[in-house]
Amino acid sequence: MTPANPHLIIAAGGTGGHMFPAQALSEVMIRRGWRVTLTTDARGARYTDGYSHAVEVRQVASATFARGGVVAKLAAPFRIIGGIVAATLKMWRERPDVVVGFGGYPTIPALAAAWITRTPCMIHEQNGVLGRVNRLFARRVDVVACGTWPTELPTGIEGVQTGNPVRAAVLERAGAPYMPPGDWPMSLLVFGGSQGARILADTVPAAVALLPEGLRGQLRIAQQARPEDHERVAGAYAALGVRAEIEPFFRDMPRRLSEAQLVISRAGASSVADISVIGRPAILIPYAAATADHQSANARGLVEANGAVLIPESRLTPETLAQAIQTILTQPDAADTMARGALSVGVPDAATRLAALVEELARKGAS
Repeated sequence: MTPANPHLIIAAGGTGGHMFPAQALSEVMIRRGWRVTLTTDARGARYTDGYSHAVEVRQVASATFARGGVVAKLAAPFRIIGGIVAATLKMWRERPDVVVGFGGYPTIPALAAAWITRTPCMIHEQNGVLGRVNRLFARRVDVVACGTWPTELPTGIEGVQTGNPVRAAVLERAGAPYMPPGDWPMSLLVFGGSQGARILADTVPAAVALLPEGLRGQLRIAQQARPEDHERVAGAYAALGVRAEIEPFFRDMPRRLSEAQLVISRAGASSVADISVIGRPAILIPYAAATADHQSANARGLVEANGAVLIPESRLTPETLAQAIQTILTQPDAADTMARGALSVGVPDAATRLAALVEELARKGAS
C-alpha cells in the first residue's frame, strides 16, 4: 500500500517543455494527498507561477555544457557534482517515496541522488527521442515513461506509454467546441518556444502580407515573440492594418488555444500535447536544431491524424506558409476535420496515467 503522508520529488529542467508536464503531475499528486517538492534551476523557477502554493520549490546548483563560455563549461562538472552531493545528503535525511525526472540538466542532482540512495525513481520523456540527461539515466531508473509514442529508446530499455501530461488549465478546455473559419473575425495563434521564436517572427508577418486582402482583414493575431523582436513584428502587422497582440509569453495560452481557428507553432512536446487535447488545426514548423530532430518526431502523430500540416524549416518561406494558412482558413470543412483529427490523438488523462506509475513505485518501495 502507498505510505502514509507520501513525499514526491519532481525534478525538471528550465524550459516550459519540462516544467509544464511536471506541473500537471504535481496537480494530480497534491489532490491525492501527496507532499510535492519541485527541484529546478533559476530558469525553471520562472515557470512556477502556475504551480500550487502547496508545492515546495527548491533551486538546485546546476549547469549545462551547451551554454556559456569556456570558463562556464569547465566549471559545469564541479557545479553538477556539488549539486549531486547536496541532493544526496538531503535525500538521506528526508527519504522521499519517489523521485520523478522530466529531463534537463537540473534533474541530474535529484536522479543521481535517487540512484545512490536506492530511492524508487522514474523519468518522463516528453519527446520522441530521449534527451541527453534522460538517456544517461534510462538504465538507472525503475520506469521510463514516454510522452510521444513511439519513443526511440536505447536497446534493451522498455518504455511505458503515458502521453504528455497537460496542466489543469488545459484540461478545463479539453475538446472545447471548435468554430471553423468563416466570414467573421478569425483568431490566428502563433508561438514558438524559447529557442525557436525568431524564425516565426521573421516569417509569419511576411506570410500574412501575402494573403488576400479580404482574408487578411479578418485575422486577429496573437503571437509570441522575443522582446528584441517585439517592435518590428508589431510594426509589420500595424503596417498591414492587422490587429495583433505581441508578447514574449502568454499566460492564458489555454484560452487562446481554445478560441483559435488556426495555430502556427513549433513542435515542442508540450505544445503538441496542448494542441491535441484541446483539438485545433495547426501548422507545425519543427525546430531544425533540436537534438536528433526530435520535434519532427513529436509532430508525427498530429500530422498522421490529419490534424496538422508540417513545414520543415528547409521549406519554410513566406510563400509556403501563406499558402498553408490560406488553404486552411478558406476551407471550413477541412479545418473542422483537422480539429477533430488533432483531438483524436490527444491524451487528456496522461497526468493520471503518470500518477498511477508513481503510486505503484511507492507501493513497491514500501513493500
